[in-house]
Amino acid sequence: MDERMMEAAQTGDINLLYELILNDPYVLQRIDDVPFFHTPLHVAASAGHIEFMMEMVNLKPSFARKLNQAGFSPLHLALQNNRTLGVLQLLKFDNGLVRVKGREGFTPLHHVIQTGDVDLLIKFLTVCPKAIEDVTVRNETVFHLAVKSDMFEAFQVLVGWLIRSRHVSAQRWENELLSWADIDGNTVLHIAAIRNRPRVVKVLLGHLRRDQINAKNLEGLTALDIQSQYPWNERQADRIIDMLSKAGGLSASSPSLPNTSSNSMYIKSLKDKMSWIQKWETRAGRGIKFMPHEMRNAFLVVTVLIITTTFEASLNPPNKPDDSSSMKNQVCLSQDQPPLNSHTFWHKTDFNTASIPSPPAMDVSKKDDRIYSLFWFYNTLTFWAALFLTAILLPSHLFSSLILLILLSFGISFINLFTVSSWSWEHSYEFSKKGAHILLGITFIFNIVSIFILVFLVASRLFFDFFPVLNINKTYFILLPLIVYAIVLFAGTSLLL
Repeated sequence: MDERMMEAAQTGDINLLYELILNDPYVLQRIDDVPFFHTPLHVAASAGHIEFMMEMVNLKPSFARKLNQAGFSPLHLALQNNRTLGVLQLLKFDNGLVRVKGREGFTPLHHVIQTGDVDLLIKFLTVCPKAIEDVTVRNETVFHLAVKSDMFEAFQVLVGWLIRSRHVSAQRWENELLSWADIDGNTVLHIAAIRNRPRVVKVLLGHLRRDQINAKNLEGLTALDIQSQYPWNERQADRIIDMLSKAGGLSASSPSLPNTSSNSMYIKSLKDKMSWIQKWETRAGRGIKFMPHEMRNAFLVVTVLIITTTFEASLNPPNKPDDSSSMKNQVCLSQDQPPLNSHTFWHKTDFNTASIPSPPAMDVSKKDDRIYSLFWFYNTLTFWAALFLTAILLPSHLFSSLILLILLSFGISFINLFTVSSWSWEHSYEFSKKGAHILLGITFIFNIVSIFILVFLVASRLFFDFFPVLNINKTYFILLPLIVYAIVLFAGTSLLL
């Protein structure tokens, strides 16, 4: 760099900067053409000359992301020299500077974690939440660095921010980052065990599943193994071992811990032949995953309209005609009425009344029974088909689970409506056709089966959404809904009896 340009950056002399540009318009462009260079912006950021720094950013925005020969950006240097005002000004210009990776993959957020500046930490996470997922060349997350740097307050702030974040990727971050393995296979829990950090272990155990607690590093050791073999402080070691054991922590040599890794099991499943069910699930999953949002929304509108229409039709099912009105329709003629002429359908005669013939009552009853049963059968099939399609089309989200609960209540209301309507028909009019009665019974059974399937679907969604919070494994996920079903079925039967 030109000595006068260096002087202008070190002193923050904007007039000298423009004098140099006047003499050589390409002075900044030549600097920008070099891949790694200690630009005037680097110098100004280190010195804390905010006005000169922002002037340089306006002239050459690319300088803000350029690394010098040592592998640092201007924001890195401003942090290293405690130029907080300069840091905040650079963030106003481009909040994405928080994610610029410098030497060894360290971002400005990583630097803030290592220094323990929680005020800047909160500011960085606020302006650029995605920075939390950046890792170093050693595959270390911000949580690894916080524990290695012994910055417990920064670690607490990170965990607290993560579990409270409403970012679209927050759930994935919570599932992955706290159990993330570095280049040696060590999770944050491994690091806490190696460095004897009982407070960190206590925080982590409140957010990890049992399989994450018993994760093995590349040496094949769990956190419990590390703490047992390398206790730096015997008193703290006993405390950590006790906490890990109570949380379900196991040794790598424990027979209760599966020897096969999840990767080997996945590889084995890939070698196996796909069943027709797996093929169907794969195709259905692809179709739903890659379905455009506009198409999904259109389908949801159609299914909701079908649900509404079928439910409304259930409120007004076909009624059985009144036999008295159908059999006793008469035409009354007055005695002083003039005689009918030859152009009428009746011959001239002396009578007061003439009955209009009607079909036999039994034939009408049979026809009505069949229509009534068929109505409920096809209306029920349509209702549940639309309800299940709605449940499938809903995106994976916590609010989707709440909507499914509402749909479950709606389905129960439909079953109650069907029961009341069929009971009223059966007790008001005797079924004259056995087939109609059987069809109505089949419809009732289909209702019961459908509501159980919907209960299972709602339970599945709820368990998947709350899976990290409840800290349960897949075995409990399968057994618990079955237990709930058994309890509900037993309680309902007892009430009926």
